[in-house]
Amino acid sequence: MTYSELMTAGVKLLSDAGFPEARTDARTLMFHVTGMDFMALLRDGALQADKEQEERFFRLLEERRKHVPVQYIVGEQEFCGLRFAVQPGVLIPRPETELLTEAVFTQSAGKRVLDMCTGSGCIAVTVAKLGKPVYVAASDDSAEALAVAKKNAELQEVPVTFFQGDLFENVEGVYDIIVSNPPYIQSKVIEDLMPEVRDFEPRMALDGWSDGLLFYRRIVRDAKAFLAPGGKLLFEIGHDQGRTVPEILLAEGYREIEVKKDYAGLDRMVFAVWPGDNKEI
Repeated sequence: MTYSELMTAGVKLLSDAGFPEARTDARTLMFHVTGMDFMALLRDGALQADKEQEERFFRLLEERRKHVPVQYIVGEQEFCGLRFAVQPGVLIPRPETELLTEAVFTQSAGKRVLDMCTGSGCIAVTVAKLGKPVYVAASDDSAEALAVAKKNAELQEVPVTFFQGDLFENVEGVYDIIVSNPPYIQSKVIEDLMPEVRDFEPRMALDGWSDGLLFYRRIVRDAKAFLAPGGKLLFEIGHDQGRTVPEILLAEGYREIEVKKDYAGLDRMVFAVWPGDNKEI
């Protein structure tokens, strides 16, 4: 088969299986297998594909037909223009989280930044790469996630200090900015998620317990011991948490609380300032 015929067959296979992004998925797998890009496919589409490439392409298509996320199949995901390694056991970086990350690195010059629940390290590594912080740290409870986050820091050649533990359990230092995209989906909702998320992404990175707010409560409470006076706490939130998360922050003494929307007009981020003195915590 030619490369163009392979591409057509891949799109049809995924379309017939009901995948709405069949063309995008097939193209991503094609490029991964062949090393081609869009222009190369246009230029060389009439050439015969290597037999080994053809067989591998169809093997990967079968994985996708089982709803394995494309990012896990190819082992990477683009985020803020950078390439991040991902694998099963680590949450796949989302476009929505780019907005939160942009908010952090635009404020990071000369600051100490902590990324809580770092997962793949996409926030911490991007801030270290594109911002101008004096120090970046990241924490996660999952050894598997931290291994991937460390790999991503090495790939991007940036210094990030990593702590493993239950939220702030083993974190050291005081920070000007603490950012987090914690688990925030209600437990009862997870079974209704698309199979790519429900069956393949780590539940511990998704499940915010019964009301989706457990980790916000804990982080808001415990961050006070690690924020410099006037330090900022920045969260990604679920679209329906634009009222509840600010209420948690206000009850714990935070000020200047702002809710920010994503490109779809949905509540997606909450920013707050901790006015206190760590010596009193």
